[in-house]
Amino acid sequence: MPSFVEIARRQMTLRTHHIHTLPVLVLMPHSRCNCRCVMCDIWKANRNGKEISAEQLAHHLDDLRRLNVQWVTLSGGEALMHSNLWTLCEQLKGLDIRITLLSTGLLLAKHAANVIRWCDEVIVSLDGDRPVHDAIRNVPRAFERLAEGVAALRREDGAYPVSGRCVLQQQNFHRLPLIIDAAHEIGLDQISFLSADVSTAAFNRPEGWDEERVAAVALSRTETADFAGIVEQTIETHAADFASGFVAENPDKLRRLVHYYAALNGDGDFPAVRCNAPWVSAVVEADGTVRPCFFHEAMGNIHRQPLEEILNSDEAIFFRRNLDMDRNPICRKCVCTLHLAPTRSIA
Repeated sequence: MPSFVEIARRQMTLRTHHIHTLPVLVLMPHSRCNCRCVMCDIWKANRNGKEISAEQLAHHLDDLRRLNVQWVTLSGGEALMHSNLWTLCEQLKGLDIRITLLSTGLLLAKHAANVIRWCDEVIVSLDGDRPVHDAIRNVPRAFERLAEGVAALRREDGAYPVSGRCVLQQQNFHRLPLIIDAAHEIGLDQISFLSADVSTAAFNRPEGWDEERVAAVALSRTETADFAGIVEQTIETHAADFASGFVAENPDKLRRLVHYYAALNGDGDFPAVRCNAPWVSAVVEADGTVRPCFFHEAMGNIHRQPLEEILNSDEAIFFRRNLDMDRNPICRKCVCTLHLAPTRSIA
């Protein structure tokens, strides 16, 4: 459980919209990626790669301490492509911060010892069984290298927590039960599922996607109907995986992905969003850009202002105070929400 002081600070933040504590920080230390996924455009910026240096991060450690940041998620791009990632991790660990690494898995075998030394857990991207995963990642032997990386972590520490995350979209929704089986095959502790974001400028899509690109990733009306049947079949055939928590989502939460794609096709409303990310977290990108979450517009840049000053600027407070998630078009279509209750621990 959070301390009494931490609970009070979280509650004060929710009442005043002034960030008194920031439990979660998503840090993108490196902008480049070693995959070319069909549902993400981050890799298209590889020629102009950027990263946050240890010297740059050092300028903001006092802010992280004052904001009582407890958990940093290393996102990307691929964080393991950073030239000096372990120094960044050492700086964060000096503040007693929990670190989660999000990874494509392609470099895990090479860095297994340091991953276990500096990161508390790893979440890998898994898009399918072997042929489908390789096709979506557009990288030869991507599944094999991911499996080798997980195995390397297990050799270092058999109890080290490694889970998977899968974006279900047009190229893999029909493989849902096989994805669960593949997660078992490579030795993951858990697998979770998201729908594909096709509506925002996130993930290096400043102009968004045109209708043709959306149609290549999102499910059509017919495919959504097929998906609904696959979900129900999977809930039945993999009941033990839902009961044990190996599949992170309960059946109703998995059905929400069907409702999301149905809504994209004009059939019903988008699933209701329960999220307080802008009040409990922030995203810092590799070029220093600060956002309230992956999808909303930037609030500033840490290379020009201190993080705490950005988060509590008049504009940022105005944004939080006036954000109506039931009506905001970005929030209504959100595929990746965070809800951290004032009394909930993140450990």
